[in-house]
Amino acid sequence: MKLTKDDLILRKKTGPKITMLTSYDFPTAQLLDKCSIDVQLIGDSVGTNMLGYTDVSMVTVSDIVHHLKAVARGAKNSFVLGDMPFGSFKTKELALKNARLFINDGADGVKIETENESIDKISHVTANGIPVCAHIGYTPQTPGLTASVQGKDIKRATELLTLAKASEEAGAFMIVLELIPEKLSKLITEALSIPTIGIGAGRYCDGQVQVILDIFGFSEKIFRHAKKYADASQIFSDAITHYISDVQNGYFPTEKNSSTIPEEVIKQVLLQPDKDKPA
Repeated sequence: MKLTKDDLILRKKTGPKITMLTSYDFPTAQLLDKCSIDVQLIGDSVGTNMLGYTDVSMVTVSDIVHHLKAVARGAKNSFVLGDMPFGSFKTKELALKNARLFINDGADGVKIETENESIDKISHVTANGIPVCAHIGYTPQTPGLTASVQGKDIKRATELLTLAKASEEAGAFMIVLELIPEKLSKLITEALSIPTIGIGAGRYCDGQVQVILDIFGFSEKIFRHAKKYADASQIFSDAITHYISDVQNGYFPTEKNSSTIPEEVIKQVLLQPDKDKPA
């Protein structure tokens, strides 16, 4: 059965914790759905992980929509969350326009990176019936911001707690906490009635999100907040190398990989006049 935002909100009280992974294509979406992942996030990380961009700020609405459609076709039970890319919610009107586009193309909700200037956009989108997941802490779309833990000093910690509460008041049904100290994440989680989803935010969030390439072992660097659950990169590499060797040495394809034709048909083909031959 398709998960809804209300199902996810309820999980804060009832458990189990919410599981979320990035998802960028149809076969991955099918696999995640089969494994009963709760939320599939078409993140702006698609730019650096799948499209070869050097920065997530290069990701466009069209990029997200292209991958969103593919994921939505494969995710029959997971909640599909579309990440609003850089520049897609500059104004309330633009935020609503793009959020509606995402919903029409298969998203069940949208994620918006959140600072004070984003609160009115969240409020406007949710007021129009579209589920919004806020995102505070380290926000990769912020120009010039390097990946670093947020909220280690009183000023920023207070800002993040206030921002989290403001996001809930604006109608957000869930909130991502990225690179936030564990004790602060716990404080925020306890202060909200909506679920928190951590990435580098410790053990006390209501759920966790990871980039799928990190847990599969495709990323060159394993970040502190991530865990490599399989070395799929090596498995893929071995398979490709084996395939190349088999083709070059004549071991593939074999007779089992080929189809047959009656010998009589071949004889008849050879007896047919060559229509392309000059008279």
